[in-house]
Amino acid sequence: MKVGIIGLSSVGKSTLFQLVTGAPPAPPSGRPEPRLGIARVPDTRIEALAKLYSPKKKTLATIEYVDVPGVSKGEGSALVDLPALRNIDALVHVVRAFESEVVPHPEGSVDPLRDAAMLDLELILADLGAVEKRIERLDANIKKAKKAEDVAERELFQKMKEALEAEKPLRDVAFSDEERRKLRNYQFLSEKPVLLAINMGEGQIRDAAGILKSSGLEGFVASRPHLALCPVSATIEAEMSELSAEDATAFLEDLGLAEPGLHRVIRTSYALLGLISFLTAGEDECRAWTIRRGTSAQQAAGEIHSDIERGFIRAEVVAFDELVSLGSLAACREKGSLRLEGKEYVVRDGDVINFRFNV
Repeated sequence: MKVGIIGLSSVGKSTLFQLVTGAPPAPPSGRPEPRLGIARVPDTRIEALAKLYSPKKKTLATIEYVDVPGVSKGEGSALVDLPALRNIDALVHVVRAFESEVVPHPEGSVDPLRDAAMLDLELILADLGAVEKRIERLDANIKKAKKAEDVAERELFQKMKEALEAEKPLRDVAFSDEERRKLRNYQFLSEKPVLLAINMGEGQIRDAAGILKSSGLEGFVASRPHLALCPVSATIEAEMSELSAEDATAFLEDLGLAEPGLHRVIRTSYALLGLISFLTAGEDECRAWTIRRGTSAQQAAGEIHSDIERGFIRAEVVAFDELVSLGSLAACREKGSLRLEGKEYVVRDGDVINFRFNV
């Protein structure tokens, strides 16, 4: 899965990208370029399984992030043409909530709700331009030869144009499965789900919930589907990255935080994409596998290997909590917690699965 990180300039976007992925800082000179990095999805369940199995290897699920140069008001169309943002599944919009005399805000004042709405509008206008160009081409094609598929696509793009002209992002538009199939080869950024990562100062993060509410961001997200909200402080995360694990934990406790903000960003990105993890465990490896919510057992088997999917017989399934509580698969089998499921079984987050197959 691939997530694009976007935002205005001077919001802490690249710093957050570096902290999430572990990528080195960008070179200080030269034109800013998109950068790719991989983040591991925090999952304490893998550590718990490792205590049971002492595996040779532990593997977490991952998300690919791409950091693109900051944009200014009126520059949203530049994002549409960026090759780095092709085939992304979601966007993280880093929004600035911190004040700084050293780094002035490009708009002259800090207003996270204004910035969130501004960049959303930029994406809408960029998509509108692309939609209008496509309609022009379709009109020319229809004038030459009135093909049914061009007429149907013209109707779909007109529907999108009307929504965008009303400043409605495509993620809020209801599309049929057939319409989504027709749009598969197009890259419309306002169609992507968005995580608003609100970058706060160290003094703000203690009252993150209050700031999100008083700024209007909480209401902004609540009224819009496919938007999520996550407070984070790049300053605090940078400080923590220099500490030992023990000191970092103490620092979090002093701030009244249950976990690092970076973990929330990664996990919320994962959830926003409609993703879950099923787990496999053994002496060789304990691993989290990424699938979309609603995936069947046979399809999940294909994430491990196509041969397992093709030769699927049954899935031995136990909930993670039950396995850890009882201590072994043998104990789960005795208690009746270990189930045999068929190919149509819908996998749940945290299922520990052993696939039976024959090829």
